[in-house]
Amino acid sequence: MQQTRSKWAELYLILVFIFLYLPIFYLVWYSFNAGDTMNSFTGFSLRHFSELFSDTRLVIILLNTFLLAFLSALIAMVIGTFGALFIYYLRKRRHRNTLLSLNNVLIVSPDVTIGASFLILFITLGSIFSGFSLGFWTVLLAHVSFSIPIVVLMILPKLQEMNDSMITAGYDLGANNRQILKDIILPYLSPGIIAGYFMAFTYSLDDFAVTFFVTGNGFTTLSVEIYSRARRGVSLEINALSTLVFLFALVLVVGYYYISKDNQPRSKKKKRGLLR
Repeated sequence: MQQTRSKWAELYLILVFIFLYLPIFYLVWYSFNAGDTMNSFTGFSLRHFSELFSDTRLVIILLNTFLLAFLSALIAMVIGTFGALFIYYLRKRRHRNTLLSLNNVLIVSPDVTIGASFLILFITLGSIFSGFSLGFWTVLLAHVSFSIPIVVLMILPKLQEMNDSMITAGYDLGANNRQILKDIILPYLSPGIIAGYFMAFTYSLDDFAVTFFVTGNGFTTLSVEIYSRARRGVSLEINALSTLVFLFALVLVVGYYYISKDNQPRSKKKKRGLLR
């Protein structure tokens, strides 16, 4: 009976993965099509990749999108890490639960609501400060803002798993607050910090709704550009671009796996060295 359930569970997972990945592989397959549509595959060709790299505007938008995702994820990682520490070490449980609830509200709020709120905020700031306008910095601020709650949620479970006796032992051995943070807390939290960074990077990379509201002054991201081009008809150049982004995502997943795998033994060695 147990073996039958296991087989059905495996079959179910296989069907789910097929359902999720089949459209992606369909898109990737036609990025190598010699023709101009996805109606039929006329032959293997790299023509659309060549057209992609010759499209200077699209390449610049692609680089801007990755730069934006890198910076927003990095800033959100730093702020989110210390935000999670602040929430976790609050003495009053009521205050801690209030901050955690406010953090979670930002995650479940619709992107349209968040984007419209940021637009109203930036328009108000623009009316007060004459040099303030929509562009790269407004998009960066918006992406950092909606990425911070994600990082906090990635780190808090690791904090709850952490054995506080290690910190007590560190203080007993004469360590100061900076050493405790650098040699015990941050190494232990590093898997959660890395996970938070990659999650923030991914959310920033494919965000459309919030970015659509707060972008301006000629700055745009990949998702907004693809949306505007799709309304005129999707070309296989977009397929080629999506293929490259998908491959990059696979590299990120593999990189995250090996980074987190190598980081766990190092964090354990640091903790043992301090306690000795």
